[in-house]
Amino acid sequence: MAVIEDVRPLGAQLERSYQVHVRGRLKFRVGQMVYVAFSLDEAVMGLAFPKEERAALVLGKPHKFQLPPASDLRFDWVHADLAALDPTEARELVVDAWRMVVPRKLSRAYGIAHPLGPG
Repeated sequence: MAVIEDVRPLGAQLERSYQVHVRGRLKFRVGQMVYVAFSLDEAVMGLAFPKEERAALVLGKPHKFQLPPASDLRFDWVHADLAALDPTEARELVVDAWRMVVPRKLSRAYGIAHPLGPG
């Protein structure tokens, strides 16, 4: 079972990433692009995820992942139930979301520096 504290350090450790609080919700950004956002109760983690892979993820693991609200379906975004994720899986999802919003050069450099994924 993952909790917000399992992934919060990544919001400050990943290159160009920073944490902000918007209306009481913790979000991770690169520039102005949000790549992870938590619900007010910190039970749901919204994250950047490729639209073309989203339906398969949600259908394959509906106990872990849900589609965002209809108004957000146009974005590369999915919701994850933190309690259904293990801490390692939650960290991997955060890193994958971060990799979607940074230049490829940074993404590749992270992969070389962390061949086994986030710790």
